[in-house]
Amino acid sequence: MPRYDVLTIGNAIVDIISRTDDAFLARAGIEKGAMTLVDAARALEIYGQMGPAIETSGGSAGNTVAGLVSLGGRGAYIGKVSEDVLGRIFAHDITALGVHFATAPLAGDPPTARSMILVTPDGERSMNTFLGACVELSPADIDESVVAAASVTYFEGYLWDPPLAKDAILKAAGIAHANGREVAMTLSDSFCVHRYRAEFLDLMRSGTVDIVFANEAEALALYETEVLEEALHRIGEDAERFAVVTRGAEGCVVVEGAERRAVPATPVEHVVDTTGAGDLFASGFLRGYTAGRSHEASARLGAIAAGHIITQVGPRPQVSLLDLPGVREILR
Repeated sequence: MPRYDVLTIGNAIVDIISRTDDAFLARAGIEKGAMTLVDAARALEIYGQMGPAIETSGGSAGNTVAGLVSLGGRGAYIGKVSEDVLGRIFAHDITALGVHFATAPLAGDPPTARSMILVTPDGERSMNTFLGACVELSPADIDESVVAAASVTYFEGYLWDPPLAKDAILKAAGIAHANGREVAMTLSDSFCVHRYRAEFLDLMRSGTVDIVFANEAEALALYETEVLEEALHRIGEDAERFAVVTRGAEGCVVVEGAERRAVPATPVEHVVDTTGAGDLFASGFLRGYTAGRSHEASARLGAIAAGHIITQVGPRPQVSLLDLPGVREILR
């Protein structure tokens, strides 16, 4: 039996979250709704202009494994931090949740990654990310015993920005498949898809990745189309096992070959912050999937987790997701 339901691999980032308005984004030259990579100087510039902020451990794959364990799952994480204050915060936060995290920290520069996240009144988040120590994640950080012990190894598309991480992911995928496990990825961001479209398609078509998570914008970008039906058809052809395409308030579509399953979103009265919505959807879906639930039930679990996280500030659950209405019924 696998020791972990899901191993996630990602950029280990501390989020610095501040509320703002569209006028500030325009003045600061920040692209709304995008994840923009910045260097150390730009990170300091934006931080100096931001209003009051909160600091919380984040990173897409880190958020996903945090949600998974909050739903009662068993999780592990691989990601690179530095031996500095933010790195110690990140390591404490993720291990305190019960997640296995043993990646050796980097001694010296670059420092731990941080993302300045500006949240506008409509709940949209604009991320400006300094990757820092993340660029040092390499194949040496992939623990074969951990990968072999996880039912699913899940990684974020953002890892295609640090060059060494690509080799780390390919190594992990090889270990997973050699041990009869599955590999999943999230496309992360439509801007990320534009940067690495050909490589993402190759990961799918080569069978390196079995399961794909994408939102509607990412799926459209992947196939360079404005027609959702075309994107769904093509992702169904390319995904080795299946793909899940989220559509915000419209719910999601699970695509397995030519078969479609549409699942509605969980109604939310007031959106506070959309940071982490896709990450937590993946938490719920993977928790259900690794527990042997149907795709529909897994998607409902994902919708509950995503619906909850957008009612709070920050991408990690502040209450037990296992106690949310409907969760235990799905997992029973």
